[in-house]
Amino acid sequence: MNEPKPSNSPSNYLSCYSPEVQQQAQALLDSNKSGAWLLKKYPQTHELGSERALYDYAQGIKNRFMRSSSPISKVIYDDKIHVINNALGLHTYVSRVQGSKLKAKNEIRVSSLFRRVPEPLLRMILVHELAHLREKQHDKAFYKLCCYMEPDYHQLEFELRLYLCHRDRFGDLWG
Repeated sequence: MNEPKPSNSPSNYLSCYSPEVQQQAQALLDSNKSGAWLLKKYPQTHELGSERALYDYAQGIKNRFMRSSSPISKVIYDDKIHVINNALGLHTYVSRVQGSKLKAKNEIRVSSLFRRVPEPLLRMILVHELAHLREKQHDKAFYKLCCYMEPDYHQLEFELRLYLCHRDRFGDLWG
């Protein structure tokens, strides 16, 4: 079981935000109101528990916004991805030699932790990983593409990071 973090230590999940935002999030966590706030905004989890459903959902987003991008061959939940390393999901490009041909496959792996979160939060992770099909670096073009696919991308990312802080201190909300 995780021990609660001291209230004066900022979380790694929120370190990319301004000190003011970090202080507001810390106050919400310290008052133990983060869980109620998140549950009110997101009362239920997604229903994409199977890897087939996850693949179909990701493929639907890709087909809607990135039809001409490279195909994705696999979208799975992965028990080996640890959120501690700030990885919510991974996009991998796998090259294999088959006979005299080089076969390339794009795979998306989502941390198993997100098997039971609200759909908008899972969607944000998938949008992020799908954007890597076209933009490899986390630069302006990358985030512009993320916002094109999900207009609330930045807000959803913040709320997911707040949930991760809450989870570290108080445990799962939806699991």
